[in-house]
Amino acid sequence: MTTTTHPARPGSPPGTGASGTATTAGAKAHARAQHGQVAGFMRHVPPATAPDAPEGVARESLVWSETVAPGGYTTAVLARGTRVRLTDPVGDACAHVLLHRADAPHERLNVADTVKVPWQAYLRAGHPLLSGFGRVLATVVADTSGRHDALTGTTTREGNQARYGESAPESAAPAGRELLTLGALKHGLGVRDLPPSISFFQGVRVDADGAFEWLGSAGPGASIDLLLHVDAIVLLADTAHPLDPRPEFTCSALEVRAWPAAHELGPLAAGELVGPLGPEHLQAIANTDADLKARGVL
Repeated sequence: MTTTTHPARPGSPPGTGASGTATTAGAKAHARAQHGQVAGFMRHVPPATAPDAPEGVARESLVWSETVAPGGYTTAVLARGTRVRLTDPVGDACAHVLLHRADAPHERLNVADTVKVPWQAYLRAGHPLLSGFGRVLATVVADTSGRHDALTGTTTREGNQARYGESAPESAAPAGRELLTLGALKHGLGVRDLPPSISFFQGVRVDADGAFEWLGSAGPGASIDLLLHVDAIVLLADTAHPLDPRPEFTCSALEVRAWPAAHELGPLAAGELVGPLGPEHLQAIANTDADLKARGVL
């Protein structure tokens, strides 16, 4: 057996060169030397160690804090009443999102119903994200971007391969479908459990001829907030939009912050959080609450 070693990088902790990591003791010392160091793209554990928190939210109350790398993915299981803020700090992020019920993963985001039921194809504050059971999984409760897409889905291996020459998750141009699959596998889900996704921060409109028009980003600093109505598995992939016309793979970091906000569910239904909701949205909330009561959750 041949062991391949690499010289230590300048500034590395002692014992990280060829002789330092060639032994179990050396490898352990090297790994422990990394503890507490901060990387550019990482999940903050515990979440209270986040470098910042949304205005009015104490860092100690955060339940999820992460910076997702361009071309990266992440996932979390969050409780009903959690408010999730996605932020595009640079202006080239594209957050491809899927939601599954944590207690019944067969119930998941249905993009067709999310567009059809509220009679609105363009996501904005007050828009419900619906399952195929007539229930609401989350509601968009704040939006400073206005550039989103519920029509075209995410990128695929075949599409990225043809366009960029690569598409694997570890490549320089990872396909969104491949990244979401990796996230799904962490929850015992697979390809058959991945319906079309929605995406935030890269806008799409339909022109008078029925063709898709890519609008791009609203610019740096835009954010969108989702309020969860159920315990949910959240899958996120941060990768280029399938209609992005730029010849080079283009994507920037995505920031995630989440905190408990169950107290906002009542005001939302009452029309006090984002204004009056449509009757279809209110019925979906009633359907969700009835199901949760039947399950003994409420």
